[in-house]
Parts: sequence; structure tokens; C-alpha cells
Amino acid sequence: MTNGTDLGRISRALVAPRKGILAADESSGTIKRRFDLIGVESTQEKRREYRELLFRTAGAAEFISGVILYDETIRQNAADGTPLVEVLSRQGIIPGIKVDIGAKSLAGAAGELVTEGLDGLRERFAEYKALGARFSKWRAVVTIGPGIPSDYCIEVNAHALARFAALSQEAGIVPIVEPEVLMDGDHAIDRCFAVTRVTLREVFRQLAGQGVDLEGMLLKPNMVLSGKEAAERAPAAEVARRTLACFKETIPATVPGIVFLSGGQSDDEATTNLDAINRLAVEVGAPWELSFSYGRGLQAAPQKAWSGRPENGEIAQRAFYHRAKVTSAARQGKYSRTMEAELAAPG
Repeated sequence: MTNGTDLGRISRALVAPRKGILAADESSGTIKRRFDLIGVESTQEKRREYRELLFRTAGAAEFISGVILYDETIRQNAADGTPLVEVLSRQGIIPGIKVDIGAKSLAGAAGELVTEGLDGLRERFAEYKALGARFSKWRAVVTIGPGIPSDYCIEVNAHALARFAALSQEAGIVPIVEPEVLMDGDHAIDRCFAVTRVTLREVFRQLAGQGVDLEGMLLKPNMVLSGKEAAERAPAAEVARRTLACFKETIPATVPGIVFLSGGQSDDEATTNLDAINRLAVEVGAPWELSFSYGRGLQAAPQKAWSGRPENGEIAQRAFYHRAKVTSAARQGKYSRTMEAELAAPG
């Protein structure tokens, strides 16, 4: 088994200065919905073609430390026969794997979900380690609505996250623990703050109970945001203030890094909020690296540019490189809106 020192080294490499993580672990259903929007049939070959396009983007390793893969993808080879894991590793990008099997209805809790996938996970970790995975991810979702979330929902999801993290570390694989409080709804930022705080407290209580080494893991939380349908959505400065205040109350300083999810935000919103959080973090002396683990926030632009046509490959790679570059700037608190006009070519 990889020891704690190695887990800590990999964790720190994933949140190295300027860098963050590409979440390319969309389930077959999710990527089909995204391909539908650009008029592309979601076949195994098209999914491979698209992901290989991203993974081979020249210069992306300047800004991308790791990529979270889906079960299908970690087993695939590039067009030239090279395993996609090797395509990433040759560039100095760390391969990771999503290991949960999705959120299902939680028995006895109407409108709430629990993430499944613990059965057989020890054996799957052994296989993923052999395939080249060096970190893993498990996502739990918490919904805000009338009378929810319940304490029951938060507790069972936090317990599953902790069991996943313990099994991952046992296998010598760094776990990324993802408790996502969804931004669906019309709730105010105060409600998101309260739910995020109680969720994170329970997550770290469960992690302690399972003996998880906090120095050998990363946290992938939501930002503290107003609901998508809120009448007045809080601006970036308020998002930054409330997010860091919540984290100060809940996240131990021994956690090496926080890699935010974009969570349904637009490219612009996710980037602007990340920038505001990092600017304020410098002022208040936050103890963690504050990075990103974006899926849609990095992929929406290149997907649209690609639209399933091989001749659009270079344009799509430029779009991906640009999104990675500006997100890296936000991760450093150095983003400005003028960067959006600079669709810079790699190099």
C-alpha cells in the first residue's frame, strides 16, 4: 500500500500553484445530454475522440494537474493505440477515476438522494490502480428545498463519503471527497451557507470516525451561492466572503487543498467567483490551496467549438486551452474579464 507520505505528495501535486483538475468523468447519460446540445451522437468512438482531443491539447499541462476519468475512458486507447491514461501521464498530468455509480432516491426521504457504489469498491480500486489511477472521486448531493435537507440525508451521504475515502487510501489512491450542496432552487445565499456548514461538519466527523488521513485527500465542495432561481443572486464578493467564512468553521487546516466544482455555474460565473475567493483568501490567510475541479466550466466552450467534426479539432483545443488558462488565472486571484477576449493559441 502507498504510505501516507505518498498520498500527501500526490494530493499536493494536484493542487500545485496555477493548476487545477479537469473533470472528464461524465456518466454516459450526462455526456449524451451534452452531445445532444451540439448535435453529436454519443457513441463510444465519439466520446473517445472528444476526450482524446482534450487530453492531447498542447500546453494544457501548464494549468491542468489531473483529469478525472469515467470507467469507460480509463480503459480506452487513443486513435494510435496508446492508452488514454498514458497520453495524460506522458504530459505530466495525473490520471484519476470516478468510482461512485450515481445518486439514487433515498428510502424514506422524499426528494432526497444517496450516492451508491460501495459494494465491491475495494476490488474495483485494485483494478483501477492497475490501470493507472492515482486519485479517485465520489460525489454526494444535498438538495435544498421545503423541509430538506434532512439530517438523515446528510448523515448517510457523509458516511458513504468517509467509507469511500478510507477504501481509496487503503488502495494507495488519493480520494477527492465531493459533498455538493446543489444550487437548484430559489434560496438565498444564507440558506446555502447554513446547509453547506452542517454538511461539511458532518463530513469531517465521519472522515475522522473512519480514520481518513486528511493530509492525503482533497475536498471538492460547492461554493456558497444563491440558488439559481433566486430573485437577487449574491455577487462574487459576497460569494467569496461567505464561502471562506463557512470553510473556516468547518474544514481542518491539514487538508492540503480545496478543488471547487463549477456546479451548474456558467463559465463566466465559475471563473469570476473562483477569482474573488482567491483574492480574499490572500487577505485573510486561508490555510488551503483553493483550486478547481471543473467539468462544464472547462468543457462547454470546446464542446461547442468541436461539434463532432474532426476538422474543428484545433479550434476546440484552443478553446479548451483558453478556458484552462483563464481558470488558472482565477485560481491565482489574477483573473480579469479582458482575458475572455484573448482566445490565445497554445505555446
